Amino acid sequence: MNQERIMKVLMASHVSEKATKLGEKDRQVIFKVVKDATSHEVKVAVETLFNVKVKDVRTLNVKGKTRNFRQIAGQRKSWKKAYVSLAEGHDIDFVGKE
Repeated sequence: MNQERIMKVLMASHVSEKATKLGEKDRQVIFKVVKDATSHEVKVAVETLFNVKVKDVRTLNVKGKTRNFRQIAGQRKSWKKAYVSLAEGHDIDFVGKE
């Protein structure tokens, strides 16, 4: 797998109430990923960038919501989300606490 592709797979971490609960309970981290990313590519990218052991990766496509602005109908972009389960004893620290 190309090193450049690995660096482009992860777009951002997804922070929400559900993501926080999953992180505390099941050691899962949620990422926004590129639309054509596979589970294997996400696993390699997380292990390479954060030096952790990944147990499982599940991906899903999030459909963009339809919104109205006055009389003009529009739609937000669709995106892909990856639920990454970390192995026992591994954790990703986004804040940088010591």
